[in-house]
Amino acid sequence: MRVNMSASQLARGPCPEHGFNPGTHPVPTSNAPRIAPKDLNELMTLLEIQVLGLSECLVSPGFILELDGNAAPGIHYILSGTGRLHIEGAEPVELTPHTLLIVPPRHPLRLEVPSHHAGIAPTTVLGREHKKVVDSVSRFRAGNEEPMTMMICGYFRATYGASIDLFQTLSTPIVECFDAADRLDVYLRSAFDELAAQEVGAGAMSGALLKQVIVALVRRSLKSNALWMERFALLGDPQIARAFAEMVARPAAPHTVASLAATAFLSRSAFMARFSDALGESPMQVLRDIRMRQAAAQLRTGDVTLDQVARNAGYASRGTFVRAFRDVYGTSPADYRTDTPAA
Repeated sequence: MRVNMSASQLARGPCPEHGFNPGTHPVPTSNAPRIAPKDLNELMTLLEIQVLGLSECLVSPGFILELDGNAAPGIHYILSGTGRLHIEGAEPVELTPHTLLIVPPRHPLRLEVPSHHAGIAPTTVLGREHKKVVDSVSRFRAGNEEPMTMMICGYFRATYGASIDLFQTLSTPIVECFDAADRLDVYLRSAFDELAAQEVGAGAMSGALLKQVIVALVRRSLKSNALWMERFALLGDPQIARAFAEMVARPAAPHTVASLAATAFLSRSAFMARFSDALGESPMQVLRDIRMRQAAAQLRTGDVTLDQVARNAGYASRGTFVRAFRDVYGTSPADYRTDTPAA
């Protein structure tokens, strides 16, 4: 999936109550059509969230905590305190409680909490050298003086099928300001506790909780003038989004390029061009990946026959299904079921 953004742009909604000045950071606006609520609801419902890790960051006044970039996009939420976040390739972000950021993959960042005393240079602490792992959760600390700024950091994947990751090609940060009534801190704290407890289903539960945060972020975009959502080619092209939502909602249906083009109200050639431009692959390649994701999930449950898994994925021929599955996962469905723990 491609995203067309300048490296210097910062996608942010107006937050005057938190010191954000729209006059100095203009918010992009557009009269372009937005994705239909029905299609967006379908896409949000079927979006799969996997939490790769969560950590807690505590920074005292007069300190800077440096964190390395990650191969996956990051989500960062300020639970308490204030400060400034420096993200590679973007303008510094002033932080207050309930500020939420989505940071692109491979973007190092620095959380700075200015000293209460003028003229004192901050002390920099490298996160990788001051990390403690407690109950499978990483904790970073820079300084010991109260009050400390507390930030929850996470890395995640938000996917459709085996290859479509909504945030993987994000090139500039997304910043939105929430408040306590939105309860994002409750969702993230609960996800944090789930991973720390390491009980059965912790991964699924933490993913479901983080998904509520992503949905809140999308809702906020719909209510504001910040058009960061339209910067994703998929979400920014309502007609392609409509066809994609149909594929994700009903992967077993007998979709063809012609039927999907009709769903999008486009000619076949225009649909192929715009779909490939939005997702980087042809419609049939994307459909195969979506079907294989569903098949893999059913194989992990262990109680669906291989023939039924194939039919549920839209394949009348078991042999064709097996070849398609091997192309995506590098192994046969039977071996995948044997080697993969049950969900």
